[in-house]
Formats: sequence, structure tokens, C-alpha cells
Amino acid sequence: MEGKISYGSSKEGWHDFIPYLKELIAQNNFKQVCDVGGGANPMLDKDYIESKSLEYTLLDISEEELNKAPDSYHKILADVASPDFKAEAKFDLIFSKMLAEHIYDAKQFHKNILNSLAPNGIAVHFFPTLFTFPFVVNYLIPERLANKLLNVFLPRDRYQYAKFPAYYHWCYGPSRKQLKRFTSLGYEIVEYRGYFGHSYYNRLKPLKKIHALKTRFLVKHPKPFFTSYAYAVLKKT
Repeated sequence: MEGKISYGSSKEGWHDFIPYLKELIAQNNFKQVCDVGGGANPMLDKDYIESKSLEYTLLDISEEELNKAPDSYHKILADVASPDFKAEAKFDLIFSKMLAEHIYDAKQFHKNILNSLAPNGIAVHFFPTLFTFPFVVNYLIPERLANKLLNVFLPRDRYQYAKFPAYYHWCYGPSRKQLKRFTSLGYEIVEYRGYFGHSYYNRLKPLKKIHALKTRFLVKHPKPFFTSYAYAVLKKT
């Protein structure tokens, strides 16, 4: 089943993701929550988790990344894209942010997430999409060069926000083909929201202005092929 298809700007997407998760938790009274790939940077803080009495799990493939998160979080070291993956519990809500592009076997990943959800549970994934130019470049060039370019265009704390190889499998805007990928696994699509624009040109002022004009145009005249980011809200029925 296909749900609501919508579009917006990437600034809106980055700003609204955590409030959207909190809205889902409040509206559905979710208690069992899993942050996949949260590793060093859990999406929800301990004060919020305790205020909602959540059973909050951090799940990551990297022990090094999990060790960066506070010890107060419940942590699981596992490969969620492995055919052998088995969840410890059935979760009401599973979410990921900027993880899906790093998953090589996207189909297995989304199957495992589906199997880890409780009945009527929801999965929410926020990810960059092809075929936005910076992500196409990141996909095509060697990882060493990609790291150098990231340091130039979008520098960040590499200890807390490490960079990992990206494959962009199943990372597209809400095209009919993309929606069918999820429904064929058995998901109901609650919402699929595509976002236009990115911040990789912020240091190139003339290009930044042109890109801003392009982004405003695409928000008004959206095409799924030109999205930069998206989030998929998927329900297990």
C-alpha cells in the first residue's frame, strides 16, 4: 500500500527528523525503540528517554562507535544487514539517520528491520539520495579522495562523526520503482518525503546562490529523480 508522497527542502528535513520521531512516539505510545546505526550519536537523549519510560536500544555494527556513546544506553553489537541477524526483541519503532546509504545489501537490511518490528510497528529511515551530484561523486570516487573532499566542503569532527563507505543501494526519491521495493517486502508505506538541496556548496558562494534557486524551484515543481535526501516511514501490518 502506498501512502502520502510529499516534498520539502533539506533544511526542513534535517530540522524536523527528531521532532517527527518524538511525535510518532507520543501519538502511538511506543515504548520499545531501536536506534539503528546510532553508535556514537544516539538520536534521542537520556532525559527524553527517561521522561517517556522508553526501552531504548542502540544497535550498531561497530563496537568502536558504540563505545563512544554514554554507557547508560542499552547497546547491541550486530550487523543488521546480515542474513543471520535476529533481534533481541520486537520493537514498536525502529529508525535510522544517514545509515541506509552505507548498507550494501539493502534488501536484506529492510527485511531484517521488518522482522524486528512488532505488529503495527513503524520503521523510519532518513538518508541521502541519488542522483544529487555530491552523492554521485561520493559513490564513484575512491574512499581516500572522498575523505579529502569532505574535509574541504563539509569539515566535521571525525572522531564523533566518522565517515564510512557509501553504496546508496535503495537510496532514491519516491519514484514508483522505489516505493515498490518496500511494498514487495510487505511494508505499508505511511509516508515517503523527498527533500531538495544540500549544504555542500556553502563555501562556494556563487554556486551556493545558484543551488538555492534550483532548490526553491524543485520544492515547487518536485521530481523524485532530483531529491537530495528522503525519509521513508514504513509500517508492519
